[in-house]
Amino acid sequence: MTHSKILFLALCLLGPMGWTQAQTVDSSRAPQATEDEDFAMYDQVEFADQSARRYCSPKIEGLSPAKLISIGYDYQGGYGLGAGAFSNKASDYSWPQDSVNVLNSRGLRLGFNIPVVSRTNLVWQMGANYWEQRYAIEGLNGEPVNSPHPLIQSLQQNGLRTLGVNTTLFKPLDDRRFLLFQGSADLNGDFSLPGLMPLKYLKYSAALIYGIRPNEKKQWGLGIARTYRVGELNYIPVFLFNWTDRSNKWGSEILFPARAHVRYTFNPRNMLFGGFELEGQSYRLWDGPSYISYNLRGEDLEIRRGEIRLRAMYEFSLRDFVWMSVQAGYRINYRYEVDRLSGGQEIYRAFGLLSDAPYVMENRLGNPLYFQVSVNLVSP
Repeated sequence: MTHSKILFLALCLLGPMGWTQAQTVDSSRAPQATEDEDFAMYDQVEFADQSARRYCSPKIEGLSPAKLISIGYDYQGGYGLGAGAFSNKASDYSWPQDSVNVLNSRGLRLGFNIPVVSRTNLVWQMGANYWEQRYAIEGLNGEPVNSPHPLIQSLQQNGLRTLGVNTTLFKPLDDRRFLLFQGSADLNGDFSLPGLMPLKYLKYSAALIYGIRPNEKKQWGLGIARTYRVGELNYIPVFLFNWTDRSNKWGSEILFPARAHVRYTFNPRNMLFGGFELEGQSYRLWDGPSYISYNLRGEDLEIRRGEIRLRAMYEFSLRDFVWMSVQAGYRINYRYEVDRLSGGQEIYRAFGLLSDAPYVMENRLGNPLYFQVSVNLVSP
């Protein structure tokens, strides 16, 4: 293993990750965790002396608490997978389309988050995560799969994985205004551990938000993000809106279009959420069947995977700061196409506005029910 790969693994183990929130939670309230990229966060903020300059806090009352360590499992029920034919320009050979049944797709999800700097005028957090998705596949009539299609072979043999690191900076400008920055570097593909892909295949995402915190129960902001959440690179505007009502029962945790939830708090140790989240990445087909690399020598293929998850979540304290999160919902396929990099560069389509270049392979996925459970150590 090269020095760069050893360094990358060390960062993943020591610098916990995911686009998650770490926020201060009142000791009288038991915390609860939000998902990646939730911008209301950051714990252990020190409060300045009354004579010092005042800065706004990165949290508001009633928000779900931050996950410091998360161990979870994601399971999707059965659905159909139709793998399309390669376009003539993809290789010297062409495989016909094929269809199979996916009995289930499932995988482990790990997340770690650590506050590095926690002061009144700056909060800095580092994080790391690991996600995987394995596929159990059979033929349309229930027989074992013996498909020559390289995409089906790769999914069945290797599955898909994400390994990455991220950082978040909260910079208050005064007692009402703030800047929020998040950046991440992710290695996505059909690799296995410890057989990582070269680090040159890292995907970079970032977001910057200018926000206002008018009171202790509301914060909102506008910004721009570089994201792969719909499966391929896009630059999109983002809207942040976190709010809690006067009774601390109802609220919202929104980072649109990535995620939006309505929150109901039974008590500080039990919370219910309803809403949706966009999830996805671009996955390099690096460890697929050998004849993919041979026939497509000098070409790079990636799966543009994006999905919409309509869901309900229940999060509650098991004991003290150990919490459990249970969610169930409906996974809607948004994109699962295979694309070819042009000269090693991604084709930037901007939702089809800047390029009408065809995908190398267009695929079809059914929409199953899904279930996810996790145990979390949350911020005190």
